[in-house]
Amino acid sequence: MTTVNYTPDPKKKPQLTEEQEARLAALSDEDIDYSDIPELDDDFWKNAKIVTPDLTQPVTLRVKRSVLEYFQASGKKGYQSRMNAVLESYVQAQKNLEQKKQNR
Repeated sequence: MTTVNYTPDPKKKPQLTEEQEARLAALSDEDIDYSDIPELDDDFWKNAKIVTPDLTQPVTLRVKRSVLEYFQASGKKGYQSRMNAVLESYVQAQKNLEQKKQNR
């Protein structure tokens, strides 16, 4: 099973067409269908935790040319995010191994 983590960037909101914006603006609260969204009762809020996003930190990093070329080959745009995702998954795997060792 693959787990995908996604943290939306609040600065990059999805773009709506003018028609979509107008339709949304015209809706009253009573017109919104909430039937597929469960009520959030006191039990939900009792166990809720505030989670702050792990923001990126600018760094200067030396990598082998072959590594850089590999990540840039699938597109210059976003190659740093792809490199970060690989590093992040490595860190998570190492943390999981450490936790397993502690639970023995």
